[in-house]
Amino acid sequence: MRFLGHVVRFIVAAIVLMVVGWIVPQFTVGGFWSALVLALVIALLGWVIEGIFGKKTTPFGRGIVGFLVSALVIWIAQFIVSGVSVTVLGAILAALVIGIIDLFLPVSTPFEAGK
Repeated sequence: MRFLGHVVRFIVAAIVLMVVGWIVPQFTVGGFWSALVLALVIALLGWVIEGIFGKKTTPFGRGIVGFLVSALVIWIAQFIVSGVSVTVLGAILAALVIGIIDLFLPVSTPFEAGK
């Protein structure tokens, strides 16, 4: 994927996170810049987890394990990004909403993008 493709991907991810912050209670994003940084942090954490444990245990993986890891990544990311507040229930609901949105706007994983 070219540089512009990555930029567009993160802008779309930031917009999705802002929509999720509007829909999901107990999930708050301070603004677009916080959402953009949150998208970067979530992508980096997902990439690290995928590199260590494999694709099935990542936020990009399908199934209950991928879903729970996605919620955990969202919850952990709040401690790295200022302006973001997420409870455990908010992270679970956000992972569910992001998964549903991903059905309509699929995004490739960093490893698939490199192939």
